[in-house]
Amino acid sequence: MEDTRCFLQKKTHLRCGAQELSLTTPVVMGILNVTPDSFFSGSRTTTADAIAARACQMLSDGAAIIDVGAYSTRPGASAVPPAEELRRLCLALEVVRGKFPRALISVDTFRAEVVREVVAQFGAVIVNDISGGQLDAKMFETAAELSLPYVLMHMRGTPQTMQQHTRYDNLMEEVSRYLSEKVSMLHAAGVADVILDPGFGFAKTTAQNFELLARLEEFKIFELPLLVGLSRKSMVCRTLNVAPADALNGTTALNMLALAKGADILRVHDVKEAAEAVKLAEEIRNYELGIKN
Repeated sequence: MEDTRCFLQKKTHLRCGAQELSLTTPVVMGILNVTPDSFFSGSRTTTADAIAARACQMLSDGAAIIDVGAYSTRPGASAVPPAEELRRLCLALEVVRGKFPRALISVDTFRAEVVREVVAQFGAVIVNDISGGQLDAKMFETAAELSLPYVLMHMRGTPQTMQQHTRYDNLMEEVSRYLSEKVSMLHAAGVADVILDPGFGFAKTTAQNFELLARLEEFKIFELPLLVGLSRKSMVCRTLNVAPADALNGTTALNMLALAKGADILRVHDVKEAAEAVKLAEEIRNYELGIKN
């Protein structure tokens, strides 16, 4: 019986260079931060040995994608020059590509020049752009020219200013309109594989983040894969009055809800727990489909 979570034409496979990723079952994207100031200190890796160990652990725990970030995008984070961002990324990618050549990698950057250099040195990657092309006008054409999958996220402003831009007349309508306009631009530019990310924590209050999650299934109308990044974020920490280091339980609870509402990719710090949530959610889904049969 057809999976009732998906529309008939929903894209269920992504191509990244010679690799293809199936999204018929949700997958986990593991976060590999090569920054000294990411909001969750437990995710920071700045040496080759630490990078190798974390990548190995994530892959062993079930990560389908390793998301490498070299520019902290926590609220109020300091800007990082392109040369320093690229230096950090190259350190990580040299290690990951060298030790795990079959690993599917995404690069968390909003700079087209960084994407070009990374692809030139290390091959095809998924582009994970928090700015939706707003911070670099060449990003869409670059992703198209290099035939790269593109994660389109909703954000206002910059990482330094985004929490000054949380006023919405109608949150879901405005986020959906933004994504719709950007998807049209990406397709016009020639980007074949687009993944949507509603941008939890980016230009959103805690209440707005929970509204997005409660209404997540409304994004199915786009018939595109949906990435959800809730891991140890402020909506968990503020609600439970815990630090990021103590937010794993809350993260897992929200990830399970996101899966029930149609998430295809969970972007997380803790791969093992997220992979277990996916497995349990799939058991529930299979049971439901069996009942309908």
